[in-house]
Amino acid sequence: MQSPSERAYPTHWEADVVLRDGGTARIRPIAPDDAERLVSFYERVSDESKYYRFFAPYPRLSDRDVHRFTHHDYVDRVGLAATVGGEFIGLVRYDRIDGTGRPASAPADEAEVAFLVRDDHQGRGVASALLEHIGAVAQERDIRRFSAEVLPANNKMIKVFTDAGYSQKRSFEDGSVHLTFDLEPTERSLAVMRAREQRAEAHSVGRLLAPGCVAVIGAGRNPGGAGRAVLESLRAAGYAGRTYAVNTALPEGRTELGGVPAYRSVGELPESVDLAVVAVPAATVTQVVKDCGEHGTQGLVVLSADFGRDEQRELVRLARSYGMRIIGPNAFGLMNTAPDVRLNASLSPELPRRGGIGLFTQSGAIGIALLTGLHRRGMGLSSFVSAGNRADVSGNDVLQFWDDDPGTGVALLYLESIGNPRKFTRLAKRTAARKPVVVVKGARHSGSAPPPGHAAPASRTPDATVTSLLRQAGVIMVETVTELLDAGILLVSQPLPAGPRVAILGNAESLALLTYDACLTDDLRPLPVRDLTTSATPDDFRRALSDALADPGTDTVVVTAIPWVGDTPVGELADALRETAEGADKPVAVVHLAIEGLDAALAERGIPSYPAAERAARALSEAVRYARWREEAAAPGRVPEYEVDEAAASALIARAAARSAAPAARDDAGPGAGAASGSGPRPGSEPGSGS
Repeated sequence: MQSPSERAYPTHWEADVVLRDGGTARIRPIAPDDAERLVSFYERVSDESKYYRFFAPYPRLSDRDVHRFTHHDYVDRVGLAATVGGEFIGLVRYDRIDGTGRPASAPADEAEVAFLVRDDHQGRGVASALLEHIGAVAQERDIRRFSAEVLPANNKMIKVFTDAGYSQKRSFEDGSVHLTFDLEPTERSLAVMRAREQRAEAHSVGRLLAPGCVAVIGAGRNPGGAGRAVLESLRAAGYAGRTYAVNTALPEGRTELGGVPAYRSVGELPESVDLAVVAVPAATVTQVVKDCGEHGTQGLVVLSADFGRDEQRELVRLARSYGMRIIGPNAFGLMNTAPDVRLNASLSPELPRRGGIGLFTQSGAIGIALLTGLHRRGMGLSSFVSAGNRADVSGNDVLQFWDDDPGTGVALLYLESIGNPRKFTRLAKRTAARKPVVVVKGARHSGSAPPPGHAAPASRTPDATVTSLLRQAGVIMVETVTELLDAGILLVSQPLPAGPRVAILGNAESLALLTYDACLTDDLRPLPVRDLTTSATPDDFRRALSDALADPGTDTVVVTAIPWVGDTPVGELADALRETAEGADKPVAVVHLAIEGLDAALAERGIPSYPAAERAARALSEAVRYARWREEAAAPGRVPEYEVDEAAASALIARAAARSAAPAARDDAGPGAGAASGSGPRPGSEPGSGS
């Protein structure tokens, strides 16, 4: 039998966590070789925190203490540490006890738990994260309850236990608060964990999108190259923070590149930077990550490519050990159009106009296409993230940020893989209950597996299953990037339709009839077309639109238009439609053919336009489905109201009762039929379950 010191180190308990302020830490079991780290940690803890931990002045750890706190059997005695940059920032341990509070072994199912967090890391959620992880470890070791002794003045630790959401009992004994709580997850404890996860991940993305200073590492001395392109993008966007360039080959005496202060290394920078954009060869990225971590960088955008999966895992592990998060590798970059930020840390030379669309892509090429499409149609962005191989930051993280971001009204995502469909579905459902989430998925014929070279092996869930899960969660699933934009520009600028009834009006009956047919194809209910004739003026459009919006039998209005004879400026038509639709509770969309400048004019006035009837109908159909889902999600469990013909129902019941009273026919099915043969489903089983 193995002695406690010989028990295998439980590697599977190691985990990276995102803390409340968006930084990261690594949680891992404490091992015998952590003695020096433990002593160093304890020296940096205040006397007050030590007193709260040991209930007495305890200025230093004895050799016996150090041995006891670093040697565990990983069953009855377990210690976990939260680390940043290899240093301990917080500790938690449990000791299994019996009913009298004495040390015990299994099958005793209670343990005493205690924490200590470095003062300079208190308030970051370290203790809450440690409690969550030590609780999971304890359950794995058949421990069902934790108890803790806390001094009454230690309000922070009492709050950690109280806020965890577990069922607990509290008593005051011998001058301390005695807490006992079950580790079985409750609805509240699960909600607390998910809320902590949401806040932490959202904050981590928020830090990346709103840095106070940015360094471009690998900025070339001459124009050209990825690093120099990002440097120029930052300047052109009017980035509100401070910008630095880093180039190891910077000539002696040269102090600027591209108009910003330049240095030969990260260590020479005059301050710790919030965001580092890394554009160096893949072979040197690891050293850059170490340099950034040692100098307090908060996050990285890695443009460099040509990483294998194992290399990417090591890159993320290294970054997170310093509390940093990574976008990339093989990233295109990120943008934030907020007026007080104006960040364009990407390879795109132009920052889009401000708008309510949040855009996430895994592919840089698709990102370029989507940005170009939005620009062409006059639509703006709140933020943009192109995560490349998404070795760390993924669509899940960005969705967490958009969920609470008041500047984002619609979330658009291009995904080539979904590593954890269950988690993504849960996050998307929460967000979709408040704002639309539109997804187009690439690589559908390979399930949800990532393309070669991407970071994490994704689940092999069939695409049809993933699509069904997401649709049930309220996600608007579209087939192409064009449909992604079509749905996005409608949902970000218009109210949701109350139903499928569509009024169609315009100055060309042929285009209106095409729109009518397209609506039928997409399960909408078009009303009779109103033809204004080719001589219609902007005032005619105004009156017709006003009538359609006032009609209680209309849920949506589609305006169709073709070029007219004469010199009527497109702005007059756009103004007429905007003035009429402003404040309406019904969506308005425009389908037009070859009217130059009308898209931009309408976009400026918040009205979506489409060059084909089919595209408008498809976007409206998705909006109707989403509105219906959202209405149902707002009232779960509601019993539908039906109009019942009581007389007809009574007659139907009477006829059924008469039939059941008649003599039953003999069963001539023969041997092997029915339940006796085992061919039917067993009680409680589901047909087709394969059980």
